[in-house]
Amino acid sequence: MGLNGRNAIKGVSVFRGVNVLSLDAKGRMAMPSKYRERLQTMGNGQVVVTLDMSDPCLLIYPLTEWEDIERKLVRLPSLNKQAVRLKRLLLGHASECELDSHGRILLPPTLRDLVKLDKHVVLLGQGNKFEVWEEQAWNERRDKWLGETDLDQELTDGLESLSL
Repeated sequence: MGLNGRNAIKGVSVFRGVNVLSLDAKGRMAMPSKYRERLQTMGNGQVVVTLDMSDPCLLIYPLTEWEDIERKLVRLPSLNKQAVRLKRLLLGHASECELDSHGRILLPPTLRDLVKLDKHVVLLGQGNKFEVWEEQAWNERRDKWLGETDLDQELTDGLESLSL
């Protein structure tokens, strides 16, 4: 079925799930096979890896998803300090990568170092993208979030209508 059926929501490929993976000695991460076909379909296996703005993790976008985001970022005002910072961090650290014949992605050394990725990582599906966390950092952050009790606090307008 691919993108036309079970794995598509309104034309957006859905990446979901938590996968514990290992980086090899060169910093390559094997994408789980369940994602490879979609990544091939969405841009011949080309992805963009960049920094997350709020957490110590990397973001991996299929090239077609990234191009939409990049167009929006480029249009941000150049005199707005927050917009400039956002562009510098997201666009400045964006690296094009490609799935190799074994379904691996070489995560750029600079980005790996910035978020302290070592051997064990967590790949987290986030709908249109993935997050890549150092395993211990992910476990600590997840446990902290699970322990928080303020979920019933006032929700923002966009979340009030969400029904789970």
